Amino acid sequence: MGSGYSHGDYGDIMKFKSSGASDITAQQDGPTRAKGVDASHALAKKDWERMNKYKDDIFCVAAQHKVDPAVIAGIISRESRAGNTIKDNGGWGDHFKAWGLMQVDVHPDGGNHKKIGAWDSRAHLFHATGILVDFIKKIRKKYPDWSKEYQLEGGIAAYNCGDGKVDPKDADKNTTGGDYANDVLARAQWYREKYNPKTFFLF
Repeated sequence: MGSGYSHGDYGDIMKFKSSGASDITAQQDGPTRAKGVDASHALAKKDWERMNKYKDDIFCVAAQHKVDPAVIAGIISRESRAGNTIKDNGGWGDHFKAWGLMQVDVHPDGGNHKKIGAWDSRAHLFHATGILVDFIKKIRKKYPDWSKEYQLEGGIAAYNCGDGKVDPKDADKNTTGGDYANDVLARAQWYREKYNPKTFFLF
């Protein structure tokens, strides 16, 4: 890691021991022998070139919200494979219930959030990251004795399933695939390790 990188105000992802992707998530791109963290890293790597298109927006939004840019990248990878799974559907996913790179839940029976900006825009990333930060803060308030890293895990899980469904014994219990936060954090750790202060991302 080079100088100039900030992991923000919500914990250091490299201190978090992730279990990575579930067997189902690991097979997003087809059958694989990779499991757990290795599978998450493999998926993040496949999204690498596409992710690089959004690097400036990711780092700008991360600085504004004081969030680790790698966390944003991890969510983008998990939610839309850096846009690859939604680009042919106008930015929509989950049966038109979720919008943009970070798949903001706009459905009235779900998150009921607003659709802001183009699906691959900085405005969308700013909005979605703001939602993430709000969830992290809610988890902090509920569980003030947790470490920042576990509060971050809980906030990421809440971004997926809502803060009311975050189980204090297993944050991912009610998330999609039962692995959402752990998979996102494992992908984020891969992106963090590839960070280069001169280019933001290193090929």
